[in-house]
Amino acid sequence: MSNPQRKLNMISLGCAKALVDSELLLGGLGKDEFKLTQEAEEADTIVVNTCGFLDIAREESIETILQAAELKKSGQLKQLVVMGCLSERYPEELAKEIPEVDRYFGSNNLKEVMSFLTGKDYSKDDPLFYRSLLTPSHYAYLKIAEGCDNGCSFCSIPIMRGLQKSRSIDSIMWEAKKLVDQGIKEMLVIAQDSTSYGWDLSPKVYLSDLIKELDTLDIDWIRLHYAHPAHLSRRIIDAMANAKNVCRYLDMPIQHGSDKILKSMRRGLGQDGIRKRVNQFRDAMPDIRIRTTLIVGYPGETENNFKQLYDFVEEMAFDRLGVFTYSEEEGTLAEALEDDIPFDLKNERKAEIMDLQANISSEKNNAMIGKALKVLVDKSGDSVSVGRTEYDSPEIDNIVHIKASVPKGEFVQVKIDSANEYELIGRPINH
Repeated sequence: MSNPQRKLNMISLGCAKALVDSELLLGGLGKDEFKLTQEAEEADTIVVNTCGFLDIAREESIETILQAAELKKSGQLKQLVVMGCLSERYPEELAKEIPEVDRYFGSNNLKEVMSFLTGKDYSKDDPLFYRSLLTPSHYAYLKIAEGCDNGCSFCSIPIMRGLQKSRSIDSIMWEAKKLVDQGIKEMLVIAQDSTSYGWDLSPKVYLSDLIKELDTLDIDWIRLHYAHPAHLSRRIIDAMANAKNVCRYLDMPIQHGSDKILKSMRRGLGQDGIRKRVNQFRDAMPDIRIRTTLIVGYPGETENNFKQLYDFVEEMAFDRLGVFTYSEEEGTLAEALEDDIPFDLKNERKAEIMDLQANISSEKNNAMIGKALKVLVDKSGDSVSVGRTEYDSPEIDNIVHIKASVPKGEFVQVKIDSANEYELIGRPINH
């Protein structure tokens, strides 16, 4: 299995946490043995890193594996490996249904995958390899913990990823410095619940300690994701407010706005608690932008419960917002509840919230007209470029449409001329 320069196609599905796993795998495989190709048809080895969270992601993962299996039948593809959350949950079922796959691995078997692909032994004590980034060269994700202890009723992440295992601050800072040395300008800090980071370590540390350390780096933007509102402490708020390089942005999924539904979801806070956390952040950092995500159509969600959610979204006027329709997850506490909201009604409620958010977003964006904003360019064309402000995370939030060609990965000051629901439009200043 030591054939030099095998052509490898890596397909990474699902969340940014899975993307980091894919990057670690590619870093470990090394350039001598494998040549990375973007074209599946050219590859003699394909690795699919699957997502098992929500039915739509599972369907995408299975479809991707089946497409790769077809290539194996044609003879060009010699080896097909599947890893990640879907194969963590359903290894026997997948092996039975798609036998063309040479080997299935779970979400925590990175070294076993490398051993299988290279024929070399990697013990659990071997350090993880440095990543080969799959993101554009100007930003990267920094995973600070694996797994989750929260036990939300609807969520299968602990089943697939296990309980929380925080990395030491030293380990995180070593990797963060490497990323800065590579020229990264934006670091996106991720965990399933970043706000409970370090609680499982001995001695215990906190996200606020990590924020202070990361803020010593020579980097423009540090962005925090996936803050559980019940775990947001005053020390985290203060650490963010006092940091010079931490973006005025927080990704804080609240999931719902009805006390009854929040209690059934086991979220730890009701509407008043969430309101208090949001207001504390906005008082400490008046320019902060808060992103949230919601679930509609949860079992037992009445018209009144939905109205409470709708009214809460209208009241809080979140800056960024995404909505999922409830998907029953095998092995979760909510599986015991009757999934009693019709599919069409779930989608109708999702559309209502998104229409409301479009109006909120349009109003907030129009308030930015005439202002000059620092923008990081993600895409560059001959006459236009696309970038983001510090208030926006890549691929999920608003964009800035720049009427000029600016090199990718550069910062530029942009004067905003116009806006719509999810886009600011402007021209560079002195460029």
